[in-house]
Amino acid sequence: MLDSLLADRELDLIQLSVLIFLPFAFALGLFVIPSRFRELMRWWALVGTAATLVAALCTLIDYQRLLDSYSDRSTRSMYHPAARLDSRSDQQIADASRPVPAPFKSFDLLTRRAWVERFDVNYAIGVDGISLAMVLLTTVVMLFAVVASWTIEKNLRGYLALLLVLETGVLGAFLALDLFLFYVFYEVMLFPMYLLVGLWGGGRRKYAAVKFVLYTLTGSVGLLAAIIALYSVDVRDFVDQNVAKAHASDAKKYGTSGEVHTFDVVTLSKVGRAVMLVLSGQEDRLAVRIIKDPTDSDPNLASGDPRAVRLFAPGVDRDAAIARLKAQPICSKESQYLLFGLLFLAFAVKVPVVPLHSWLPDAHVEAPTPVSMILAGVLLKLGGYGLIRFAFPLAPWAAAELAWWVGFIGVVGIVYGALVAMGQTDFKKLLAYSSVSHMGYVVLGLAAWSGRAEYWEWGVNGAVFQMIAHGVTASALFFVVGVVYERAHHREVDRLGGLTEPMPAFAGVSAVLFFASLGLPGLCGFVGEFMVVLAAWQFAPALAVAAILATILTAAYLLWTWQRVYLGVNPATAAFPEMTAREAVVLLSFAALAVVLGVLPGVLIFSWVEPSVQAWVDVLGKLKG
Repeated sequence: MLDSLLADRELDLIQLSVLIFLPFAFALGLFVIPSRFRELMRWWALVGTAATLVAALCTLIDYQRLLDSYSDRSTRSMYHPAARLDSRSDQQIADASRPVPAPFKSFDLLTRRAWVERFDVNYAIGVDGISLAMVLLTTVVMLFAVVASWTIEKNLRGYLALLLVLETGVLGAFLALDLFLFYVFYEVMLFPMYLLVGLWGGGRRKYAAVKFVLYTLTGSVGLLAAIIALYSVDVRDFVDQNVAKAHASDAKKYGTSGEVHTFDVVTLSKVGRAVMLVLSGQEDRLAVRIIKDPTDSDPNLASGDPRAVRLFAPGVDRDAAIARLKAQPICSKESQYLLFGLLFLAFAVKVPVVPLHSWLPDAHVEAPTPVSMILAGVLLKLGGYGLIRFAFPLAPWAAAELAWWVGFIGVVGIVYGALVAMGQTDFKKLLAYSSVSHMGYVVLGLAAWSGRAEYWEWGVNGAVFQMIAHGVTASALFFVVGVVYERAHHREVDRLGGLTEPMPAFAGVSAVLFFASLGLPGLCGFVGEFMVVLAAWQFAPALAVAAILATILTAAYLLWTWQRVYLGVNPATAAFPEMTAREAVVLLSFAALAVVLGVLPGVLIFSWVEPSVQAWVDVLGKLKG
């Protein structure tokens, strides 16, 4: 009886929705607290972010159980949320008027509810190892950002509420499996970030806030155009045929086309894979899906022909479906280039890649320290995540054709960011350009689409790990700048120095974080960059050599910065107090993460991220051969 009751409540729907909207609920709770209880507001926000972190950890535990249930390596494609959704019966997948059942016995953390039925907009959310890594990073950084906000006095209630709303937007974006839903969460983040920079920032905060919005909107326009283009695709051959027949019946009744359109990422990714096979001259590999039993592990796995790719729904006339697909604009090379270009633009702004990066240094310089932590630690990761979840799966043919150029763009960011960082005297601006350089490794890793899937796995695994490592080290280093600024009231590197004498503990912890950022073996920054370079060497040795040489530049500007800030004798800094207990908690926590992630990357990250990466590479990489 209890199991049935829990099943009826759809545990995945409840669990994932709580994870997304818990910060928003705490944001609303702030407006109930009387204005005079300012300390209570701070603790309330801290409890909200801590509770969200706990919810994320519970999700991790359940996801680990899911991995255990799929222990057979032959079913590794099931680790991807789209693949798991696709493995359910077609009727369950395509019928937006009914929720997808979530049996209590399963830890398949996925759900779909109809939202705007007229346009097939669904409240579709789910997790895999990649999105879960981003969720955990978000909840950790947000928790420490609230701790870093303890000294904020100006309009405290509004400030904390905006932080919590921002967290909801980020988590929703990482978990969304519907393009329209993703776009909503993506735009939700824009408003709180604009206000946080524009109201609580420095002297040029309005300029920085407007610049941030304009650049972000540029990416959003590209994303919206891509979403509209994808919605125009007729997906009737890729969804449950009962749904397609219902649309055909409505067409006769109302005089419409009978086409089926959707924002569903699962369905649209199947279209993208089908288009790739057609454009690469492999349409003979396209097959009709055969589902003998809804409990089958993966209906896309071929039985008999190992090269067959079962994308069309059961009951579809294969030849007619291929003909209809070829007749659509989505199946032309020009439209594929355009679609990938729009998606790449949308997320390249967030990464950010050169030359779309100029908003970042201004935003960092003017933003308060906690907001800089969030910007570097979390928001930049939406760019890399968007490339993984949307750009590559939805336009894989163009992604494969343009892989070298994407990798080249990544290398340009790596080298350019490092060179410009060397010339900076503002501590924050230096770290901003350092972020541009470090995120270039993410783009390079995703682009390392070599002949062997194993090498691409290295690149994508490295890219995901690099996002996590950079999220930890960049957030920590921006907090370091905040600690220094509270004492010196400026960020000029050349005017600092001698901090080792009055603040030895602070200098020691900062050294760990600096060395982690420059990629010292044994610390978190090394793992991702090493894997990306290995993959790039197999893909394009020239790009790998450039990335390797850039690590020398990275070490140069980070070591030089640490030397200028901490070594020597400076009467102006001699009386600085040692870091407080609050500051020690934040920095020691980040330093511990940097060490543990560097020493035990397999246990803490790859054990649950790598299977999803393997599934991602399996789905896309095999389409080239």
